[in-house]
Amino acid sequence: MAKRHLQRRVRQRSMVMKTFKYTILIHPGEAGEKGYWVEVPALPGCFSQGATVEESMENAREAIEGYLESLAKLGEPIPEEPEREDAVVSKVQVNLRVPA
Repeated sequence: MAKRHLQRRVRQRSMVMKTFKYTILIHPGEAGEKGYWVEVPALPGCFSQGATVEESMENAREAIEGYLESLAKLGEPIPEEPEREDAVVSKVQVNLRVPA
């Protein structure tokens, strides 16, 4: 019993706080819907939503925390997104002939 308790304490001591940053994409709700939905491209299946952009961002932060905590508990690696502070996000339109 004492050995198990000591192992748990050792495991807890080896934990460190680390900061992760992820790009989120905030989309307006579908036609006729209010609010926004958020996706986290670096974390497949990590989505959230909110009534405002600010609420969507906060909910996304909570969704990311939960996603990462689940990975950590399962012993899975936590994806890290490369820092791209000088990146510019834009859209490009492409016209292409395709079979009818």
